[in-house]
Amino acid sequence: MSYRSPRSLRGVGREFMQRTEHGNQPPSDQVLGRPPPPLEVPYTKGKAFIPLPPPEDITLPAVDLRDAIEQRESVRDYAPEPLALHELSFLLWCTQGVRRAVGGAFTLRTVPSAGARHALETYLLINRVEGVPPGLYRYLALEHRLAEESRDPDIARQVTAACLNQPHIIESAATFLWTAVPERMTWRYGERGYRYLHLDAGHVCQNLYLAASGVGCGVCAIGAFDDAVMNRLLGLNGEEEFLIYVATVGKRV
Repeated sequence: MSYRSPRSLRGVGREFMQRTEHGNQPPSDQVLGRPPPPLEVPYTKGKAFIPLPPPEDITLPAVDLRDAIEQRESVRDYAPEPLALHELSFLLWCTQGVRRAVGGAFTLRTVPSAGARHALETYLLINRVEGVPPGLYRYLALEHRLAEESRDPDIARQVTAACLNQPHIIESAATFLWTAVPERMTWRYGERGYRYLHLDAGHVCQNLYLAASGVGCGVCAIGAFDDAVMNRLLGLNGEEEFLIYVATVGKRV
């Protein structure tokens, strides 16, 4: 019999686990025959697009998988060297790359996702990437290109402040900002889908750690940030889409 302290049975964390147990939810939208939500949040800002080198055209040095796993660590100190555009393209492909879109129903990507729902979007704080002006961007995974969100010269400082002033954000070459669109997951799984959003974020970040070793980069995952402030910076309402995970990337010193 496992030990369960009284404290472990209290609080919103425990309530969340209880209320999202299998069988505790009404039928999902999928079961009710409702159409699935879009596979990607539409981009409506009408600003600049930056095409990315196709993944199949990118050649990188071979990396031994065992070495990549054994040497995985969080890196917070980065060299001033910028990322090449093809290196950023490779990292984006490894973390959210679309291998195949099946109608408007689901996508098969380079990372696992519960029910192939892939309910994450990728924003990027760009500090030093060749050919990309500093600013905030979004990765449009279906088109494999970047879309400009903001060129505010103060955006890096604002993101750093909202992440509790962790200095490796402003010193990184790029910072990945993953957001969750819960409707894409709850359409199939109901409220239990919120559990899977966090699992999916872990899959994506681990791919970033491993892929970064192939381009001479280090990564540091970040879970400490002011949710409300970060959602405002990204233009999100915190309900239909919200920040779920952050990771800095930069060339190793």
